[in-house]
Parts: sequence; structure tokens; C-alpha cells
Amino acid sequence: MARCYSCGARFDYELLDSFEAGIMLSGTEVKSLRAGKANISDAYAIVKDGEIWLLNANISPYDQGNRFNHEATRTRKLLLHGREITRLIGAVERQGLTLVAVELYFKKGRAKIRIALARGKKLHDKRADLKEKDDKREMARALKVRR
Repeated sequence: MARCYSCGARFDYELLDSFEAGIMLSGTEVKSLRAGKANISDAYAIVKDGEIWLLNANISPYDQGNRFNHEATRTRKLLLHGREITRLIGAVERQGLTLVAVELYFKKGRAKIRIALARGKKLHDKRADLKEKDDKREMARALKVRR
């Protein structure tokens, strides 16, 4: 069973393009992820020395881990293809976009993270999204009452 950890990045950012990346994890981190102890709501990725690194992803220490336990918010290397890395570097440096973590899940037994190129939303954009969401909810409610 694949667990999925999503965050609220869609509210703060306009997501343009997404990529699936592997994560370099230690053994206790994988066990902690399988136990459901992760939080990626504040996680983002940066480009450093031609590699992509994940910051602020909180994977709690494993309960049965002893001195080999990991640090909860350490930086983790993301595993992507070379073409994807060069594309991301270009978008981040030239276009001023941000790499945000959107989703953390297991695929075929391996931990994967979906990162997205994002542009920050303005306050009026957030208000418009909330209004649209409320309107959809009202329409669904009205249709439900009519039936």
C-alpha cells in the first residue's frame, strides 16, 4: 500500500510543471515514512552545484531507531535525470521560479517525491481561488437539493 503525503502548495503557488524524483534516504527514514511520520508542507528544493536538494522536509525520527537514527529536517538529495536537472536549473535561475514539494509517496517500494515548478500567487489570486471553490461547492449543493 502506498502512502501519500500532500501539502497545501496549490493555495500559495501556481504550479506550472511537475517532476517525479527519487530521494536519497537512510534506513530509519524509510521506516519512519512507512509508519506515516512525514510532513512536507514547508518543503522546497534548491539547486546547488548542479544537483537538486530538498530542504525543510520533516521526517520524524524512527521510534525504534537507536544511535543510528537520522536528523528530522536534514537536506536530502533528489535523484533526477540529467535533462530534467538542466531544465530545472534554467527555469529556477532565468525565470525566477521556485521548486516546491507537492507530494511524497511510495512507488514500487521506492520513496518518490513530486516537485513542481511554481510561481507565487498574489493575494487577489488566492481570493479568486477561494471564491471559485465556494461557488463550486454552492452549485454542487444546489444540484444535490434538486435531485
